[in-house]
Amino acid sequence: MLLTPAHISADLLGPPLLAQAPEQFDLATIDFAIVVVYFVGVLFHGWWVSRKGNEDSEDYFLAGKTLPWYLIGFSLYASNMSGASFVGLMGAAYNNGIAVFNYEWTATVVLIFFSLFMLPYFLRAGLFTIPEYLETRFDKRSRYAFSAFTIMAIIFIDTAGALYAGGLVMTRVFAVDLWLAVAVLAFVAGAYTILGGLSAVVVTDTVQSILLIIGGIAIFVLALGEVGGWTSFLNQVSEVQPRAMELYRPAGADFTPWLGLPGVILLGFYYWTLNQFIVQRTLGADNLDQGRKGALWAGFLKIPNLFIIIVPGAIAILIYPNLENADLVFPTLAFDLLPIGLRGLVMAALIAAIMSSLDSALNAASSLVTMDFVAELRPATSQQALVRIGRITTAIIMVIAAVYAPSIASFQSLFGYFQSALSFVTPPIIAVYLAGLFIKRLNATAAFYTILSGLVIGTPLFIMTQVTSFWTDTLGLPTFQFLYWNMAMFVLGFIAMLVISAAGETPDREAMREITFTRDNWEKDVLMRDQEEDLVWYRDFRAQCVMLLAVTVAVIGWFWV
Repeated sequence: MLLTPAHISADLLGPPLLAQAPEQFDLATIDFAIVVVYFVGVLFHGWWVSRKGNEDSEDYFLAGKTLPWYLIGFSLYASNMSGASFVGLMGAAYNNGIAVFNYEWTATVVLIFFSLFMLPYFLRAGLFTIPEYLETRFDKRSRYAFSAFTIMAIIFIDTAGALYAGGLVMTRVFAVDLWLAVAVLAFVAGAYTILGGLSAVVVTDTVQSILLIIGGIAIFVLALGEVGGWTSFLNQVSEVQPRAMELYRPAGADFTPWLGLPGVILLGFYYWTLNQFIVQRTLGADNLDQGRKGALWAGFLKIPNLFIIIVPGAIAILIYPNLENADLVFPTLAFDLLPIGLRGLVMAALIAAIMSSLDSALNAASSLVTMDFVAELRPATSQQALVRIGRITTAIIMVIAAVYAPSIASFQSLFGYFQSALSFVTPPIIAVYLAGLFIKRLNATAAFYTILSGLVIGTPLFIMTQVTSFWTDTLGLPTFQFLYWNMAMFVLGFIAMLVISAAGETPDREAMREITFTRDNWEKDVLMRDQEEDLVWYRDFRAQCVMLLAVTVAVIGWFWV
């Protein structure tokens, strides 16, 4: 049986290396000052950016399509390392060991694929939103269906999840009610997003990324010293939780079985290539080259998360053998290990993680509502009115998510719940995008009904197998890890696309040459046949793809040794 912190006895570990996690964290005056200055600085930046205009929808939602690669990369990283990810990943490592790193390294593979095969078509189509591609490739029905699903997912998963994770920590730090903590976070994130749009979001995210990395490195170094160094840590944790440092788990494991890794990659496809919440900053790239390099830079930033986030969660198994809430691993380590002053900086980093998720989610959701529905249904709406509607939508979404967020406390595992929920609903959507990109024979009717199948079939399956015991107790059927369901739903979606298209009309292939994979596009976008001059190798995105893949293979190969 795989040991979890709940199974670890005090006798097995001996006395904890540090005192048991405190019920309340105490910040010194200097720490409070750092946190307050951060909040004020974020609001000031949003106001400052708003003074520069944002008079049309392209400025507000896509930062005028002028974003350079480094801002895109840092913003992608910071938005991903949200409260539910940064806090949740460390908590998941505490409960399940470093196997959770599979969600990190697979992201680099997805980002390489995205840079090579998807982003060129998205930018060539001039997209404001990811669902807009479905209208260009298929029809409006698919666009509206996926956009509506994405809006709901952003509100109730991304935004509410980040608010809950941030609010949970703030209740321990500031001794306030969860509702009040959530309200404060929602107000600050909503305010500067409403004021500054995507321009405010990406710059703030860059600062937040640096804070996150500094805080994570400090926690890793100090926590490792607390347990006597790397070798000592490996020896101790192998006795307490034998599989804590195993990246690859058996096929029947409850958490990331090795046969389920394709399912992890599929989840990555949804998150990194189809989720407006993440992909929006690449749509705001100055050009294709900047967008590609930004996505690859985000991939490079993901690899160090093994040591910045995940290993500290495993170290906490030794330091806090009986921590009641795994999501409190990060703030508990920070307050026990860091000196006064640095605590405030790291707390600002934690708040940065929350804010990065919130600002990106709010801006993405308002983009979907405004550009996929308002602009389409009321094409005469002026650019100024679209920006105003986007700001109003941001405020409404902020309120809805803030009201819902505290109810997430009733769920047992934030990270696992969200991953399993997406595993049942999103695979058919991924099948539509990937098949639609590479197979021109697929038609609009097939795309629409395949997307609907994810909701009509996936949602009841999720409830029966993950939320209730109906599948096993009532129907008497065997259980499967949710990643296997993920792969099954993808295969079913892909087959549905082929079957329905075969029985229906054939689309005009010439009309979609620029937005689907062709040999000409491959030569132009990847082989760079039209490139007038050769790039220095380290500036060539293709060389960067190879380097990122090599680093990823080296890291995951290390665990085979």
